Parts: sequence; structure tokens; C-alpha cells
Amino acid sequence: MSDFFDDYLNIPKMIKSKREYKQQMARVAALPEDYRFVFQKIQSHMWMFAGGSGYDMMQIHYDLIDLFESGAAEGKGVLDVTGSDVAGFCDELLKNARTYTEDWRTKLNREIAAKLGKGRDT
Repeated sequence: MSDFFDDYLNIPKMIKSKREYKQQMARVAALPEDYRFVFQKIQSHMWMFAGGSGYDMMQIHYDLIDLFESGAAEGKGVLDVTGSDVAGFCDELLKNARTYTEDWRTKLNREIAAKLGKGRDT
């Protein structure tokens, strides 16, 4: 329960996160246009799967900004960094984040186990 209050009702944490987000988005604005476009597409795609407070998703986005800045500094095209399967790239990024799909899977398994019993064969 304290995680809930820390994530959702912690006003100083929310203010700090908002300030940090604005700073990170300024970094995105400084990227070349193709990197900005792909970042924004990845960001909007990944937010569809964000679970909980989204703080872990923010860290993934910040790490992605670091990766994109490095790629741009090395003169690489954005697809040289992500590969042509950008959705697959997103899937890899999401492996370490709490997602709604994870929550939905857990709920499905819990409901079936509750109805049928954990050790019961089907």
C-alpha cells in the first residue's frame, strides 16, 4: 500500500518527475529529425503498454534518449540503431518494464486458478 502512496500521491516526487521529463524532452528536441520522429512513435507505442505508475517506463525512455544521442553522434541512421523492426525493438525494451499485458496475464491465470483450483487437471 505504501508503494501506491509513494507512486500516486507523492506530490514532491511528481513535481520532480515532471521537471525531469521536461529536461529529457528537451534532449529529444535536440536530436536530428528522423531520431525525433522515431522516438515519438516509440514513446506513444510503449505508453499503450505501461502499467502501474509508469516510472519504470520513464527510465526506459531516458535510456532510449541516451542510445539515440549516441547513435546520432556517431552519424548512424536511426534505423541502424533500432533495426528495421522497430516494434520488435520496442518489445525488447518492454521486457524489463511492468506492463498492462503482464497485469492482464496475471489476472487471467489467477481467475482460472481460483475457479478450477491450482492442482486440478483440465
